[in-house]
Formats: sequence, C-alpha cells, structure tokens
Amino acid sequence: MALDTYHHGNLKEALISAGLEILSKKGIESLSLRNVAKQIGVSHTAPYNHFHDKQDLLAAISSAGHKQFHLVLLETFEKFKNTPTELLTEIAWAYLQFASQNPDKFKLMYSSVLKEEQKHPEFEEITQKTINLFEEIIAFCQNKGQLPAGSVDNLAIKLWSIVHGFTTLMLENQFPPEYMQEKEIKELLRSLITI
Repeated sequence: MALDTYHHGNLKEALISAGLEILSKKGIESLSLRNVAKQIGVSHTAPYNHFHDKQDLLAAISSAGHKQFHLVLLETFEKFKNTPTELLTEIAWAYLQFASQNPDKFKLMYSSVLKEEQKHPEFEEITQKTINLFEEIIAFCQNKGQLPAGSVDNLAIKLWSIVHGFTTLMLENQFPPEYMQEKEIKELLRSLITI
C-alpha cells in the first residue's frame, strides 16, 4: 500500500500495528522503523514523520496497549461496582484475559525494553492513569469491606504481584499440569487474592 493511500492520521496506527505484528512473529531484534515501513509498503522514511527512533515506536506500541488495558479494567470496575464481593475477582480475571488475548503486547507493556520512560510522556501518563485506577479500586473495596483497612499502596503491591505473577506463569505455561488439573481458573484467582 503506497503512502498516499493512507488517510490522514492512519499512518501512525498502521505503523504501530505493523510493529506489534513484527514483535509477535519475529521478536524485538527484528523490529526497526525500516522493517515496519516495509511491512505496510511505505517508504523507509515515512515512519520518521511520527517516530524519532525505535524507542519512540516501542513507546507508542506500549502506550496503545496500556490504553486498551486501562479501558478493559475501567469497564470491569464500572460493571461490577454494584457487586463489590465479585469486583476484585473480576478485575483479576480481566487482567488475565487481556494478557491471554494479547500476549505479545502484554509482554512488551511490562518489559524493560523501553529505556528512559520519562522521555515518553504519553507512556508515563497512561501507566500512571492505570496505577491510579488500581488504587481507586482498592480504596473502593476497602470502603465496601472487601479489603482490610490500611495502606492502599501496600495492598496494591501485594495484589498486583499476585495477579501479575500468576498471569505471567500462565502465559509462559510454567505451572506443572497436575497443579491445574480439575481447577477452575477464575476460582483459583479468587482464592489467591482473598486477603
């Protein structure tokens, strides 16, 4: 597809999508602005209209993932606010489902390949927004008697570590099969985050 066939504003999204596809199929070492341009059939200079370098592209891909993830968590929060006994389990389940449905994007979002995050304000803004949402959910659950009183950030560290650790082990298929026999995953998550 030639550069001039992209509608205004669509090139950046096409480059991000192509970058994610390269990441998922060939890995981080194959990701470059030149390869992304080639993937969608534009000139090798076209990506430089949107990204200074590979780090800019990684930040854009990761930011897009975090925006999608934030929306999933926010929608889950809104949906289950009226059933606080289910809220934490549903948030943990949404976390696991997002990662399972978007494994390459999720791994990039929580990797160390993005250097000097402070140079990417869009990335910093959306990740902080998600942390704020986690804290809001925890405070909400405390007010509803679903979590003990105390430091929100300490609870955030504990719950996030449990859910993220479990999710990562599931993504990498690291649990011995016998551990998971006859277990319903959502109920297992519920038991893990019950504090």
